[in-house]
Amino acid sequence: MSDIFESIMTGLSEAVEDSKSQKKALPRRVVSVIPPKEYSSRQVKEIRKSTGMSQSIFASYLGVSVKTVEAWEAGRNHPSGAASRLLQMMELNKNLTEEFPFVKLG
Repeated sequence: MSDIFESIMTGLSEAVEDSKSQKKALPRRVVSVIPPKEYSSRQVKEIRKSTGMSQSIFASYLGVSVKTVEAWEAGRNHPSGAASRLLQMMELNKNLTEEFPFVKLG
């Protein structure tokens, strides 16, 4: 446990020293997160149909209620947050539901 503590303290000390110095020695990365895409009712339905899932199974896969999927597809509501991000991932990777089979079909 002491070795872990010492390692953390050493790294923290190096970071503090680097932040105070004029010449930055430690590598830096700039990270920006692209916001989730907004989906229309048609797009949600197309993504669901491309997976071969019923509304019920699709809802279970996304972790939302069937009523939520029905509302998305009817245009009464739109996916947001994590659901929108999952839809975006499903759209980018057509095999996502096979690679991550949270719901077993068949």
